[in-house]
Amino acid sequence: MENNTCYHCGDDCGNHIISFREKVFCCNGCKTVFEIFNENDLTCYYDLQNSPGAIPKEIEGKYDFLSQENIIEKLTEFRSDTIEIVTLHIPHIHCSSCIWILENLNKLNSDISDSQVNFGKKTVRVTYNSIKTNLKAVVTLLSAIGYEPYISLDDFKSGKKHINRTLIYKLGVAAFGFGNIMFLSFPEYFQVNEFWLEQYKPLFRWLMFTMALPIVFYSAQDYFISAYKGLKAKLLNIDVPIALGVSVLFLRSTIEIILDLGSGFFDSLAGLVFFLLVGKFFQKKTYEFLSFERDYKSYFPIAITKIDKAGNENTIQVYDIKKGDRLLIRNEELIPVDGILINGKAKIDYSFVTGESQTISKQSGDKLFAGGKQTNGVIEMEALKSVEQSYLTQLWSNDVFSKNKEEGFTNITNTVSKHFTITLLIIAAIATTFWLLVDSSKAMNVFTAVLIIACPCAIALSAPFTFGNLLRIFGKQKFYVKNASVIEQLASIDTVIFDKTGTITSHKHSNAAYDGAELSTTEKRVLKNSLRGSNHPLSRTLYSILEAHNIITLDAFKEHIGQGIEAKHKAINMKIGSASFVGNPNANTVLNTTVHVSSNTIYKGKFTFYNSYRKGVSKLFNQLKQQFDLVILSGDNEGERDNLTKLLPAKTKLIFNQKPEDKLEFIKYHQSEGAKVLMIGDGLNDAGALAQSNVGIAISEDVNVFSPACDAILDASKFKELYRFIMASKAAIKIIKWSFVLSFFYNIIGLYFAVTGQLEPVVAAILMPLSSISIVVFTTIATNSISLKKKLYS
Repeated sequence: MENNTCYHCGDDCGNHIISFREKVFCCNGCKTVFEIFNENDLTCYYDLQNSPGAIPKEIEGKYDFLSQENIIEKLTEFRSDTIEIVTLHIPHIHCSSCIWILENLNKLNSDISDSQVNFGKKTVRVTYNSIKTNLKAVVTLLSAIGYEPYISLDDFKSGKKHINRTLIYKLGVAAFGFGNIMFLSFPEYFQVNEFWLEQYKPLFRWLMFTMALPIVFYSAQDYFISAYKGLKAKLLNIDVPIALGVSVLFLRSTIEIILDLGSGFFDSLAGLVFFLLVGKFFQKKTYEFLSFERDYKSYFPIAITKIDKAGNENTIQVYDIKKGDRLLIRNEELIPVDGILINGKAKIDYSFVTGESQTISKQSGDKLFAGGKQTNGVIEMEALKSVEQSYLTQLWSNDVFSKNKEEGFTNITNTVSKHFTITLLIIAAIATTFWLLVDSSKAMNVFTAVLIIACPCAIALSAPFTFGNLLRIFGKQKFYVKNASVIEQLASIDTVIFDKTGTITSHKHSNAAYDGAELSTTEKRVLKNSLRGSNHPLSRTLYSILEAHNIITLDAFKEHIGQGIEAKHKAINMKIGSASFVGNPNANTVLNTTVHVSSNTIYKGKFTFYNSYRKGVSKLFNQLKQQFDLVILSGDNEGERDNLTKLLPAKTKLIFNQKPEDKLEFIKYHQSEGAKVLMIGDGLNDAGALAQSNVGIAISEDVNVFSPACDAILDASKFKELYRFIMASKAAIKIIKWSFVLSFFYNIIGLYFAVTGQLEPVVAAILMPLSSISIVVFTTIATNSISLKKKLYS
């Protein structure tokens, strides 16, 4: 680092520095700057790497086992010559501050290129340079900053998940304290004047104080930690008012018994924490029961070609792959599972996994990792294990590829709840001030009840559960959406753009006629094997039509997106694609969709296609025209204009002869005019357009269309249902708005009783989780209801 001057103290710290929020700090003299890291000091990572004595004693030598090659192999999910990726379980992830720290590990160690947190599963996925650092160093760093990973090789082998019972323990402590404090408070409740009770009243009060200590400092500690970290990160999270209410109750009660002013509010305090934890436990179980993410991903539609023992090629779903299966991977197809290369020239792009787009050449017998993309024609491989669907969907959502479509797009939850906590604190302050002047005995109860009853949990849960359930319903209907944000943006679109070939046409039912010089047997074999390596809809159609020929390994293969295929085998150099690409631009006299062929620079002829349009296209366009601007954006010539004019509504724009870059620029221009664009394409030629659009949907028809460019994948059989999916997304926004109304209704009524002093904090603690759960149930039932109305269930 060029500048070693500490931002905090101004000293030149040499190598003993750390970069934090784009500023340099001395990690010896200015350790207190890093209190946000849940530690009073932060071990200097330079020392950690270069001075073994600088490693904290409690973790020194603890992770030496992570230097063993066989253990690294088991724990890492991806390994290459320079890159390793590992997913670690971090039990101490609590809030948004934890996420920020863990997703900025590269600021602590520049050899870590990326780290992504899954908050729900409490995991962090770390990508690092295996030449400059190693797994042991990464785990040691995490432990040094207070986020020790949970690593159990026994659990790893057996597939068992680590069960965190901390919440149950805290709930047990709170229950024990609450019960005993209530018992000790009986004399106070009934104003008993027995001599011995009066004599031992101070003892009872100090016993209540003693039992309140573990409740406050153990059972309620998560609320304090979350609130503290949020404030340190300048965030007002939902735990701030809860932590404030517990603190005020405890301090006020402690002062009362010290000064012998009364028994305080230890019973209310214990009941508050107990019911908060009961609600938290109940919510957790409810959310686990209604876990939608796992459900919809289990239907993920990626297909692959399996070669049986007789040499026949059959399309299967990736989750049907078994160890030992022989798989065919075409050009630009994703490798869905770890395996061994058998045939072909592999040139693998692992950018899906690592974020680095450089390709790696592999020879027969080399290991191939899931997530790589073949970029050099067709290969055959043998699967080493079955597919993990969650791994594929994790690749799909990799931030490395996401063009930030959410820039300038504020989701509905943030819009509504942005100032919730600030407003709540103001109401609490005003109400408390009022009661201090009118009746000071009620002020404390009012302050605490206001903070607890008006919990924004219900608002925060409305969108995730509405969209989560809709993701599951869409998945069952073979419409696979990347995440909840896509549904929200789908509901706002006003322009729908379709590609033609492979989108509104089906290659399964198309026919082609050849016109030109007869191809030799060798040329036919090269042509067939060239088409075998491509996923383009026209290539798949032509491949299925042509007669079977012997499988050969091509000497060279290159697919030029939007133009055609270039292949070589021995003395034959063949080009297949547009007329200009094969070297005969004058051949474009026929307006029908055509694929031209040349061999050794000699033009041979063309295949003319007679398209078969998907069932229900006309009805779908008539439904869409009522609310959206419709456009056909095709790379083909105008031969189909007359057919499309008869088939589609009059206002549909038909634009032909569009290259992939032309489609992208067309969408970009309309977006600059304020349009919200939905693009439906085939996932290959349309990758740029799909990425540029507000929402990009790829049509899947028995091919591997897995692409980071698309936001959703629609099975071709459900193409005619597109309008219903869009309208269901719009209905989901209405459900969220109604749930907001319901939540505000809860809060207004609750605040009325709290502000007027008619609501005890304990009752508020019981009502708070019930309001959240009722919102979850409402959104789930409502989304199921709209799915029935839109006929999304079979």
